[in-house]
Amino acid sequence: MIYRNFKDIKLSGLGLGMMRLPLIDGNDAAIDENKAKEIIDYAYKNGINYFDTAWGYHDGNSETVAGKYLMAYPRDSYYLASKFPGYDNSNMPKVREIFERQLEKCQTPYFDFYLFHNVYEGNIDDYLNRDFGIYDYLLEQKKNGRIKHLGFSAHGSTEVIKRFLDAYGENMEFCQLQVNYMDWHFQDAKEKIELIKSAGISVWVMEPLRGGKLAKMSAQTEKALKQMRPEYSAAEWAFRFLQSVEGVTVVLSGMSSLEQIKENIEIWKEDKPLGEAEFNKLVALADMETHSGGLPCTACHYCTSHCPQSLPIPELIALYNEHKITGGGFIAPMTVGSMEEGKRPSSCIGCQSCEQVCPQQIKISDMMREFSQMLGM
Repeated sequence: MIYRNFKDIKLSGLGLGMMRLPLIDGNDAAIDENKAKEIIDYAYKNGINYFDTAWGYHDGNSETVAGKYLMAYPRDSYYLASKFPGYDNSNMPKVREIFERQLEKCQTPYFDFYLFHNVYEGNIDDYLNRDFGIYDYLLEQKKNGRIKHLGFSAHGSTEVIKRFLDAYGENMEFCQLQVNYMDWHFQDAKEKIELIKSAGISVWVMEPLRGGKLAKMSAQTEKALKQMRPEYSAAEWAFRFLQSVEGVTVVLSGMSSLEQIKENIEIWKEDKPLGEAEFNKLVALADMETHSGGLPCTACHYCTSHCPQSLPIPELIALYNEHKITGGGFIAPMTVGSMEEGKRPSSCIGCQSCEQVCPQQIKISDMMREFSQMLGM
């Protein structure tokens, strides 16, 4: 395992993100604990020492599973991260009760790393509102040793991140950003990394495979990359890209099977950054794909917990993107046609509750209306 220096500690270059643990019957709230334990054990025993969970992952159950299975190991032998769930503005007045409950769920007296979760346009004003006491409370917990390192994650624009840094940057030690070769330009990842580095803050990466999308390349992209390095898998291209980005300390991957974690750990045994030509070619291929359309959903499932219709929103967006990018075809109509009528895009009532918590700021209600019209159902 490759390790990176952060202050006086060494962190595994690959961290286990616990947002996509194996499920029972596809239910995001029902973690298959036997399989999750296998993944956690394999990660720990094969060099991963950074484990990332959060209040909202798996409908609140990720933290519980993290605590249950990590407690088998000495507490000083791994680093545990969680986050204050400000992606949901209704949580802003509850920082004290949420933080105390998180410690209980994770069965730990402290968090090694703790983050303001998902700084973006929809919550920046509340995050900066000192009346909620979030910033002061978290600094107090750091002073008391219950938070070792304080940082933030961000899906917002560069301007929003700058506002956050202007207010709190002097006490931020790391920032977790969505970075991958598809988002290098599409989501301004390159510009955001430069901003974070200029603030003297370390960069953590989330969504390195973009919710699994980059593990399945288009035929055109795959053919072009095979000509350069036929031995590389799609996942290896994504990780080698990030090994090439200066300033990246930890790359978090949500691995939902033992096969995935084995493959990824094998890749992270060596530091093999891409050459400049390979790096630029990869970004160029991604730019060609994003220019063809599609929405930047990462299947985080924040939206589903706020949908009064209980629509499978990430699945519908994935089908929308497939239909849009491929220019039609039978897959989306066939799949949507097989769904219960109450789960189709036409069942969206346009309340926009999902949009209030979407890290990617996707206009989901507009997508649902357009998708329904496209499919004629």
